[in-house]
Amino acid sequence: MTAQKPIAYDAFVELAAADSAVVGLVLKGSRAHEGMTTKHSDHDLYVVLADGATTALTRFTGHRTPELDLVILSLDEFRAAGMPGFERYALARARIVLDRLDGVIAQILASKARLNADEAFREAGEWLDAYANSLYRSVKNDRDGHALAARLDAADSIRFLLELLFALDRRPRPYNKYLEWELARFPLPGWDTGMLLDAADRIPGTGDVSTQRRLFAQVEAVARRSGHGAVLDAWGEDLDLMRPQ
Repeated sequence: MTAQKPIAYDAFVELAAADSAVVGLVLKGSRAHEGMTTKHSDHDLYVVLADGATTALTRFTGHRTPELDLVILSLDEFRAAGMPGFERYALARARIVLDRLDGVIAQILASKARLNADEAFREAGEWLDAYANSLYRSVKNDRDGHALAARLDAADSIRFLLELLFALDRRPRPYNKYLEWELARFPLPGWDTGMLLDAADRIPGTGDVSTQRRLFAQVEAVARRSGHGAVLDAWGEDLDLMRPQ
């Protein structure tokens, strides 16, 4: 937090909107997700400045209070934010407070919300291999009597699976906090949301092998239809251990 007196969200927005150096204001986090705001929710605000612009607002760089968390950056830096990176999902579902560039801010956010085809295919292949690896380890550990290890690997497999499924739909994976919110509003094509959430809840807690195998059968079919058969075939006979018995 900076040394100056904290400023309230509404007051800062008014101040920024009056500054010609500011070309965009973008709100992310809980306040950009309808129904997710609580009494503890702050305002996470990106302040986008015209490239090369100077402004006294830079005195708020690093400002962070229970009400207002500011990120001040140039337009070029805003384009690059989360590309790649953990911030991509937050920006993909962010809400525009101010766009002085006739839709440019909106276009930048839209580009973060949609993976390009090559990026999505590459990432999906990597996540599929990671998912298969953790699933295989979980099943083996269960077979060999290592219950804790089996559950831990099962939990890892769900993490990789979610990354895979969102990559196949060319979307950044939501943070865990927003997973149910995201799927309720934007379901993954071809997947039953209730079943998927139930599996994400049950598998890490129990490591149940039969549930993992049934889920893998669905994943394998989807992955092969999406052109990732070679990733699976590289596992050879080990696939037999992952498939329903």
